[in-house]
Amino acid sequence: MGDTFIRHIALLGFEKRFVPSQHYVYMFLVKWQDLSEKVVYRRFTEIYEFHKMLKEMFPIEAGDINEENRIIPHLPAPRWFDGQRVAESRQGTLTEYFNALMGLPMKISRCPHLLDFFKVRPEDLKLPSDGQVKKPETYLMPKDKNNAADISGPIILQTYRAIADYEKSSGTEMTVSTGDVVDVVEKSESGWWFCQMKMKRGWVPASYLEPLDSPDEAEDPEPNYAGESYVTIKAYTAVEEDEVSLSQGEAIEVIHKLLDGWWVVRKGDATGYFPSMYLQKAGEEISQAQRQIRSRGAPPRRSTIRNAQSIHQRSRKRLSQDTYRRNSVRFLQQRRRPARPGPQSSESTQQNQSSPRSKPQPAVPPRPSADLILHRCSESTKRKLASTV
Repeated sequence: MGDTFIRHIALLGFEKRFVPSQHYVYMFLVKWQDLSEKVVYRRFTEIYEFHKMLKEMFPIEAGDINEENRIIPHLPAPRWFDGQRVAESRQGTLTEYFNALMGLPMKISRCPHLLDFFKVRPEDLKLPSDGQVKKPETYLMPKDKNNAADISGPIILQTYRAIADYEKSSGTEMTVSTGDVVDVVEKSESGWWFCQMKMKRGWVPASYLEPLDSPDEAEDPEPNYAGESYVTIKAYTAVEEDEVSLSQGEAIEVIHKLLDGWWVVRKGDATGYFPSMYLQKAGEEISQAQRQIRSRGAPPRRSTIRNAQSIHQRSRKRLSQDTYRRNSVRFLQQRRRPARPGPQSSESTQQNQSSPRSKPQPAVPPRPSADLILHRCSESTKRKLASTV
């Protein structure tokens, strides 16, 4: 067994808590050397105390002896009064701080002080009780890092229901039973969603969850038959008729990204479902995606779940592969077909080819005679003309 270390620290957002008194805690997703992912909660005062201790442990790298040797990033001290606006504005600072910290030499980035600080504590696993009068308000970091402080209100976590029993197969996943109601913290494109329920947190396949108000997933985008270029980073052999088999390293186009992690891809004129976890955008680094595959693998499809029990009478709407294929072929034919010139445009094209420099000028109508003008003009104009003569 290798040494314990942290691969990555990501700031998810912060919570506004009211017990025992109002305060704010930051949510971190910590990925460890065994690819396990844990969510921990830390106050800013704790983070600042950790920072001060780190400087004492490494005085040279902290610049205490010579400022030019400093490599440990700066962190502003806590304020006397920390309100919500302050908590929001610190998110960018904390993201930069821990990104810089993880890039330092291993004697700092893998020191016991850092590892102990991010180990899961009992309070990290303790969720609000059902009898709590005022529950925490969760504020998640926006995807656009440039707008990290543009959060106007609490983000209410979406609630979903489990349609079948799911038994976790790794330490990062969460077991759910039919009818369990979970709060979704993060929806990954891979089809694995990070959920929390009572005293548990972990990844759950999106295919095992359904919205409470409708069987349809409102966030599923529309198909994009223009396609996006991707490359397969792992081979997959089709199990269902509507899936497609591909080898590693094949170039394909994604025409529909579905939230359950099974995307519709196009190879030539053929289409079919393929695990999004086995795909990587063309030209991007594949090492991180391959580590994620080793950690969890592709989620199961909804069609393979036995004894699924939905609370909705009608099933969710899904296009058939025949529809995808027909629409895709029609789109590709239109894209390949050159535009047909009309009869007028063909004549003008011939004129342009015979005299490329000459441009057709609009015809100028002949000037009408004075008698014709007087005959067609209004009575008021006639009176004005008569008065000037």
